[in-house]
Amino acid sequence: MATAAVGTKKLTLVQAVTDGLRTMLRESENVIVLGEDVGRNGGVFRATDGLMEEFGDQRIIDTPLAESGIIGTSIGLAMNGFRPVAEMQFLGFVYPAFNQIMTHASRIRSRTLGAFTVPLVIRAPFGAGVRAPEIHSDSVEALFTHMPGIKVVVPSNPYDAKGLLIASIEDPDPVLFLEPMRCYRSSKMDVPESKYTVEIGKGRVMKEGEHVTLLTYGAMVDASLKAANEAESKGISVEVIDLRTLYPLDKELIARSVQKTGRTVIVHEAPSTGGLGDTLISLINDTSFLYMKAPVERVTGFDTPVPMFALEDHYLPNAARITSAIHKVINF
Repeated sequence: MATAAVGTKKLTLVQAVTDGLRTMLRESENVIVLGEDVGRNGGVFRATDGLMEEFGDQRIIDTPLAESGIIGTSIGLAMNGFRPVAEMQFLGFVYPAFNQIMTHASRIRSRTLGAFTVPLVIRAPFGAGVRAPEIHSDSVEALFTHMPGIKVVVPSNPYDAKGLLIASIEDPDPVLFLEPMRCYRSSKMDVPESKYTVEIGKGRVMKEGEHVTLLTYGAMVDASLKAANEAESKGISVEVIDLRTLYPLDKELIARSVQKTGRTVIVHEAPSTGGLGDTLISLINDTSFLYMKAPVERVTGFDTPVPMFALEDHYLPNAARITSAIHKVINF
């Protein structure tokens, strides 16, 4: 059996989130966690399990079922020296808090000419594929990538989850930290026990390639890697980029890869219309149009709410759909 490297431990993504929270709670008394069931119950996915026992109910705070109240309270705390980490039980529950995020959290720095900032992290599980009820599986990340003043971060693996969460808590401005539910316990990897950060705004090349660029994030990284490996067996070299940060995007990395391959497939599970794919295509058009050998292809969810269980797998992009798009850009 493989053992963890010295100074690391094998964690799932949700365990890495817990470890990141614990690291920052120990470092600063100004870090607090609040949300529905985050305390005594340890969170609906156990992301905050054990934290109330260690840090007490003044820092790990169970709130009423009131998302707008959670975020409104967090904004006030953040403007007054705290670094709150507010949990939305699911991203689809964020809608009552949308006004607080849009009209206050994202604008305080601008509104006060930099006199105040809002160092707030909003954690939210998101994405389909776990057989959750209606609204629980929504992928509406694009609503927030059109909101100047807030960063949007999506880890796809345990190492990035801890490093990006710590970076988000240390950031002086609000960060929406999206956790793909399908990745919570899908795998383990070595994660440093000590504090470290992964830079916000920097993507990562998960697999190098020469013929096609795959741009993706979250739970779709695994499906994209499977498709890339399938294409590799057919002689097609695919570069897979995990965006990691959706706003701000790593424009330089994206342009460099697209200009190298000349062909691009974008993969996300959110609906196609108005999704992040639209922004990525505009970016490619602005930076790399003359390098393109084929139109950009998108493999996405459909322009419907996430369907119930029997149709959920048909809604989600999978390796077969991604492989088909790869062949389409190759054979254009």
